[in-house]
Amino acid sequence: MSIPSRFNGPRESGNGGYCSGVFAALLDGLAEVDLRRPIPLETPLEAERANGSLRVSDGEALIAEARTVTQLELEVPDPVSVEDARLASGSYPGEKHGLFCRCFVCGRAREDSMKVFAGPVEGRDMVATPWIPPEWSADADGRVRPEFVWAALDCPTYFAQYGRGELAMSFLARLAARIDAPVPAGEEHVVIAWPLEVDGRKRHAGSAVLSADGETLALARALMVEPRQG
Repeated sequence: MSIPSRFNGPRESGNGGYCSGVFAALLDGLAEVDLRRPIPLETPLEAERANGSLRVSDGEALIAEARTVTQLELEVPDPVSVEDARLASGSYPGEKHGLFCRCFVCGRAREDSMKVFAGPVEGRDMVATPWIPPEWSADADGRVRPEFVWAALDCPTYFAQYGRGELAMSFLARLAARIDAPVPAGEEHVVIAWPLEVDGRKRHAGSAVLSADGETLALARALMVEPRQG
């Protein structure tokens, strides 16, 4: 397999959520993906499956590992209305310049992004954004493909942890996602994310894709890690 260059997160590597979704699709059932290093773009990657697990390599370099999991239990907060999500998105803190400004999911500097611009929700410890999945993200039946749902679930988790303060450097290290119902392309949804835990350089957050009526269609748990200083 290879990751197309248009599906970047940082400028020179794949979006972590999208790539995790691609890797997870090679396993049966629920999956959890560990990203070991930046995912190269337009580069042949080798995937090896064994006993419900997966290793993805670029030559001798281990890129990612994935495994099947029996469950993903996560308490989703009360839903955010489309109107409140629009207000929150108006305060989206994503930068117009820098490493992630051209992310295909949340990049401000990219006209063809998925426009998942999650901003702080007034009075709640979470972020939200309305989201209309583009038609190109869907299969022949008009359902958003799983890897694009994973992508939409990824980026807001960063802003759930950092969106009200300094946008510290942090990278997705692990993502597990569960899709409970189809996500129709071309319809308005709400994506939310909320902080779960801080453990030194490690940040945990949850996220969900909701229908306009507040039904949970998909959810995820993410682990982000800040680089070591010095």
